[in-house]
Amino acid sequence: MKRYFWVFIAIAIAGCSSNSSKKDAGGSDSLTSVNQGAKSRNSDADTTITKIGTEPTGGESGSDLGRNTIAKSDCNTCHKQDTKLIGPAFKDIASKYPASQANIEKLAKKVISGGKGNWGDIAMTPHPLLSESDAQEMVKYILSLKK
Repeated sequence: MKRYFWVFIAIAIAGCSSNSSKKDAGGSDSLTSVNQGAKSRNSDADTTITKIGTEPTGGESGSDLGRNTIAKSDCNTCHKQDTKLIGPAFKDIASKYPASQANIEKLAKKVISGGKGNWGDIAMTPHPLLSESDAQEMVKYILSLKK
């Protein structure tokens, strides 16, 4: 039984050491070549894809980015653009708050932390995984919807 154990250990060591010593035709490690190839392929990647919780990557105006982020989130479960649902209509929010940087920051924090009291007793669900940047883009879009 011990003999099989030592054979297994020897095979494992030989397998590990052979991977680290492989070189490609240019004399560099194969793994390094693969990583460099992956980096060059990724440099051509489309950077306009927007996901919730990521920083804006460009290619969209603030309103478009905010609208798309809202569309991908659960906001429309409680809010509609023109009519009150569970929470206020987006246009009602835009009418109540001028589109100032102070209001954008305050409302973005409110979206992330949740709470109640500004629009009645029903609490808004917190969104702690939403980045502050995405929350601000969402608020910018909402505040652009003045009646």
